[in-house]
Amino acid sequence: QSLIMALIDKIIIAVYLIGMVLTGLYFQKRAAGSIESYFLGNKKMPWWALGASGMASNLDISGTMISIALIYALGMRGFYIELRGGIVLIMAFLLAFMGKWNRRSGVMTMAEWMNLRFGSGRQGQTARMIAAAATLITTIWIVTYFAVGSGKFIGEFLGIPALLGLRPEFWAGSLMISLAMIYTVASGLYGVVWTDVFQGGLIFITIISICFIAFTQFQIPDSFNLSIPMQDGSYQMVESSRESWTHLLPSWQLDIPTESSYSVYTALGFIIFFYMLKVIIEGSGGTGGYMIQRYLAARDDREAGLLSLLWTGLLSFRWPFIASIALMGVIYSNSMGMTDLDPERVLPMVIQNLVPVGLKGLLIAGLMAAAMSTFDSIVNAGAAYWVKDIYQNVIDPNADHKKLVSQGRWASLIIVALGLFFSLNIQNLNDIWSWLTMGIGSGMIVPLVIRWYWWRLNGYGFSAGVVSGMLAAIVLKLMFPTQPEHWAFLSVISISTVGTLIGTWLTPETSHDVLKGFYKTTRPFGFWKPIRKVLSIEVNIHDKIEHRRDLASTVLAVPWQLSLFLTGMAIMVRRWDYVLIIGSSFVLLSIGLYFTWFRHLKQLDESVKPLFDEK
Repeated sequence: QSLIMALIDKIIIAVYLIGMVLTGLYFQKRAAGSIESYFLGNKKMPWWALGASGMASNLDISGTMISIALIYALGMRGFYIELRGGIVLIMAFLLAFMGKWNRRSGVMTMAEWMNLRFGSGRQGQTARMIAAAATLITTIWIVTYFAVGSGKFIGEFLGIPALLGLRPEFWAGSLMISLAMIYTVASGLYGVVWTDVFQGGLIFITIISICFIAFTQFQIPDSFNLSIPMQDGSYQMVESSRESWTHLLPSWQLDIPTESSYSVYTALGFIIFFYMLKVIIEGSGGTGGYMIQRYLAARDDREAGLLSLLWTGLLSFRWPFIASIALMGVIYSNSMGMTDLDPERVLPMVIQNLVPVGLKGLLIAGLMAAAMSTFDSIVNAGAAYWVKDIYQNVIDPNADHKKLVSQGRWASLIIVALGLFFSLNIQNLNDIWSWLTMGIGSGMIVPLVIRWYWWRLNGYGFSAGVVSGMLAAIVLKLMFPTQPEHWAFLSVISISTVGTLIGTWLTPETSHDVLKGFYKTTRPFGFWKPIRKVLSIEVNIHDKIEHRRDLASTVLAVPWQLSLFLTGMAIMVRRWDYVLIIGSSFVLLSIGLYFTWFRHLKQLDESVKPLFDEK
């Protein structure tokens, strides 16, 4: 049943919503000054605001509900399934080197970056248009994912009826989106970041409060039952124990009913290996959308590193919160004898029944903040691709700032409308998230990686790889809708790789002058020998030292991030043996990162800059 909230809870939520809209509108005038103001905040926003905004943007309701569902149903080892994207392990790569590489490019979007890498001629323009179109398609589907998840969550509390033959979840999601659109459209990245900072503070308070309640008032019993969703839509009860459910180290196999919707994760050891392979490939290629937008808006290399550190540190608090809600869900569902609980509804169930008045309103407002901060970031970043890479680049190159900002607002509205339309016939969050991360998202991975490390890749090869990969993802989903995630991923990246190589070898090289300019601007490691050999010895020595530090930092940063997240979860479930083992690993890795990364985190020394100004 829907919750009839206490008056104080309703007041808290109302104050939050009004505050968000007013904050966004406050920045309207500042954002309307230019297209760079609207999409990058004039690159004058402080690193701590960008980092806090990034954390808030990663804490979406949909992803939180999925993560809670996996841990409720599979125990703490469900954490490793979210290596596919929910753990945001790409942050380790952004922290070590990818964040500063993107910042150095000086562009507004990943698509505009294609002109820096492939030139402003036909091949560069082709790559730019393909990248923009692919990103817009992905953005629309992420909005769909957001609408379904936020609709499921908010629908539990507002009691919205079905209208015009549409599910209550659709109307609940539409309400959330409409409110977020007010300040997103009005104030661009200024409004997005500063409302995210406020929302991040609210989220942090609610996380600490829930973790305190879970730790002091709830303790997992020695044995209990769990509700597991089956492929036919029913639910099956399975028995578990405290020892098994709180086991935090990965294992090769999970004991899951054969006909369960989660049976694809039975071979956990293989799944973890496969997801880690994906993380390494994806992290080495960087990212796009709202995540990379924060780095493009950073002032310098040092602040790009600092915002990464803050972003990752704040994001770590998400996992003790997820563990707390899952733990409370296990205890409550067993006390009530529930036999048909949908794991994706554990979060609203816990809020309804186990969170006290006052904190309930704060928690709902905090989770609404998480949803809206994700949504506003996605839409603002997506609209930039239409404005900068399609409208200004092709349709109206002479458009003034006023017209471009107007286009940004219209693009935001259209992206949202399409996302809502596609959400009408989608109900399962895990299915759409799986396809986004392992299917259509995989179609861009190979060309996005190769673009940084191989000088011979040209704009046509990049375009062929993206088009063939994304088409493969769509066709395979239509023809084989139930294929395992790893087969979908491997099939898509194999087709994309073939397309990338064929497109590259059958077309001319990128101009060496363009490649030299790109290398001197971003200075990536990889296969750049034909370009590096024409640069000075001083430049090559400087880059070799930096590249070695970057690679060493990456090797440490990946397990560092994982151990940080896992330590908080171990504390919440009182597994002090894991706290000692994993926590000690975190301390040692932190010391290593200090020497390989943090102590070198400074602005480019003035004495080195002339090395990169040579003709």
